[in-house]
Amino acid sequence: MKLLLIRKYFKETYTIGKLYLYDNNNNLLMETNTLEDKVRDIKIKDKTAIPCGTYKVQITYSNRFKKMMPLLLNVPGFDGIRIHSGNTSEDTSGCVLVGQNKVKGKLVNSKMIYEMLMVKLNKEKDIEIIIK
Repeated sequence: MKLLLIRKYFKETYTIGKLYLYDNNNNLLMETNTLEDKVRDIKIKDKTAIPCGTYKVQITYSNRFKKMMPLLLNVPGFDGIRIHSGNTSEDTSGCVLVGQNKVKGKLVNSKMIYEMLMVKLNKEKDIEIIIK
């Protein structure tokens, strides 16, 4: 299974993107918006989006959130990067939030979209995300 995140809008405190979920036959299964921290050349802890690249994703238990969640592996300079629900850049800390971008700089329906995504991801063992 492949996730493709294309960053579209680069603002002073956040980044809005589009996330596409494809099965192993390259069929589009789902698409949603994303919210991340600002893309920066120099990392500021909890306020910087992760670097573009391809990362393996594992569904693991999060001690912080107390549930199974997608974890991006081997992100240079970052630890504990997850895909999760949230509404503003204050909720990210470097992670990728999913939802609908119907309010400028924010996501709505994030928990619902996250749960829909998890239903699809929970069935898979081999997941990667490509961030552009």
